[in-house]
Amino acid sequence: MSVDLNEVFVFIKVVQEGSFSQAAKKLGMPNSTVSAKVSSLEKRLGVTLIQRTTRKLSITEPGKAYFKRCIQGLEEIESAESELANVQGEPQGLLRITGPVELGSSILPDILAEFCSKYPKVRTEVILTDRRVDLLSESVDLAIRAGELKDSTLIAKKLGAAYFVPVASPKYLKNKGTPSHPRDLRNHRCLIYSPLGVDDWKLVSSKGGFNVALPSRLIANDLKMIRILALRGEGIALMPTHMVYSDIQSGKLVRILPEWRTATSPVHFVYPAQKYVTPKLSAFMNLATDSLKKLFEEFEM
Repeated sequence: MSVDLNEVFVFIKVVQEGSFSQAAKKLGMPNSTVSAKVSSLEKRLGVTLIQRTTRKLSITEPGKAYFKRCIQGLEEIESAESELANVQGEPQGLLRITGPVELGSSILPDILAEFCSKYPKVRTEVILTDRRVDLLSESVDLAIRAGELKDSTLIAKKLGAAYFVPVASPKYLKNKGTPSHPRDLRNHRCLIYSPLGVDDWKLVSSKGGFNVALPSRLIANDLKMIRILALRGEGIALMPTHMVYSDIQSGKLVRILPEWRTATSPVHFVYPAQKYVTPKLSAFMNLATDSLKKLFEEFEM
């Protein structure tokens, strides 16, 4: 039986993207071509790999098993190519990176611009998402990840710590006054980021913790919107330090209650365990480490 690696690669991309149209977009192919490739693969194998409906795709059990083995084979091929690239010593090929959404509006664009300029043979794909990406099954080379690490198959390199601090614009503080203790926040307009909770803010200091019960004034699940509202003087926001560092440096926002913050969460570079680090991955981590460490350590107390 002859193996059509092109069909296999298209099948892998459809499973990873969760749709034929998204896979076609990533591969630069018409939808019809992607569908035909998968159908041809199923015909050759004599088994249904993907059940198609008008609303979603469902991977069959044989499809899941086949996908797992295909990923392993693809990793071996990529490893062989990386070995050749490693011998040559020049970073090249596709580098896939994932990180939280808010990094896209802070320092990551500057890092990527410098990296792309310095290493023109590397094609970089960035996946900004707040979900926990499976690096192996989704063929992602590197994650910037906050929180405790549970997967022992991954290698982690600590960058610093992430946490949230209360901030407000000078305009708001001039009109409403500056809180001197977390309990004072009850009398202020607070901009609430719903993933942190909609009823209270849990703050800590060297003296202990304090839960501030807040009435629901304005609630949103998007940090970029919360930041814009804070900049406009609409209230006090609890924001991650790495997202408002430049605003505080420029004076657009003021960090209030400087002894108080949320609990810290460690931030790491995370990548799959491997015999060696590829030149493209090594080059990116070397370039980005100093900038990211500064961002995540700038407000350490």
